Amino acid sequence: MLRVAMLSYWHVHAPGYTREILALPDTKITVVWDELPQRGREWAQKIGAEYVEDLDAAVNREDVDAVIVNAPTNMHPEVIIAAAKAGKHIFTEKVLALTQVEANQIADAVRAAQVRFCISFPQRTRSGMLFIKQAITEGWLGQVTLLRAHIAHTGTIDKWLPPHFLSMEQCGGGSLIDLGAHPMYAIEYLMGMPQTVTARYNQVTAGLEVEDNAVVVMTYANGGLAIAESSFCARNSPFTIEAHGTEGTLYYGFPDAEVRINSRKLSVAVDGWLTPTKLPKALPSAMRQWVDAIRGGAPVVFDLDAACNLSTLMEAANISARQERTVHLPFA
Repeated sequence: MLRVAMLSYWHVHAPGYTREILALPDTKITVVWDELPQRGREWAQKIGAEYVEDLDAAVNREDVDAVIVNAPTNMHPEVIIAAAKAGKHIFTEKVLALTQVEANQIADAVRAAQVRFCISFPQRTRSGMLFIKQAITEGWLGQVTLLRAHIAHTGTIDKWLPPHFLSMEQCGGGSLIDLGAHPMYAIEYLMGMPQTVTARYNQVTAGLEVEDNAVVVMTYANGGLAIAESSFCARNSPFTIEAHGTEGTLYYGFPDAEVRINSRKLSVAVDGWLTPTKLPKALPSAMRQWVDAIRGGAPVVFDLDAACNLSTLMEAANISARQERTVHLPFA
């Protein structure tokens, strides 16, 4: 039996993780901790777990093998390092931390504890994303000159985001650090870490502490560019990726998660736009990868390096937007 502690229900994905973990065989939630005691008690009662008010007491219990972290992002260092020191396996929502220094501190603690770690990067499990990676690796697009990744919803214009998701203190930002994490980790996966990061944030919805509309431009040593876009104020705007290269172009999304590619490398067989019918097999969910890794040593594809890289990119974007300058990587 895998016994799990839920560490906070702050994040909007926490209820979904609860359903997913409880649906797995020989797995149960034994403990709930929350920085808001009332919320924690309510969830503990709802799922039949025990509420523990003290974080250290929660993670050091003998009936806890692993933890799922949905605490405010600014609390991740405290919460995740406490779990690592207690020797518990760790699943966490993105982003890992608000700064690269904090992310590296977390990574050091997790590595020292030798526990299984997973961060939630769901777009990296999708068949379409795996095909894009294959197309770039195989050279079907030639040298990628421009990669664009876009994601948006109506969280601020329709006012359905919880207020704490718009807290600068807890989140470190708005649309980019939350929703924009998906295009940012996708770009890092497909293109690697850039040389420079230039970001611009704006507010469509008045009176916010954080941005609800953001764009980031990244440059690479080979001349390539990557653009990440995120917004809390765009309707009917699906997750999309464009990859343009010297030998071809690929589109993913628009809006049915369909892949289309046009490449001189593939035109020997068929000229023009192709819609692949055999995509790579989708990976298990991040949660399932984590549980399988704990039980049988299966690999987790979202490793600590990828988690730290995302925090570095987010901090660089925040510095760039707030100081209105380009940030060069690596930075101290």
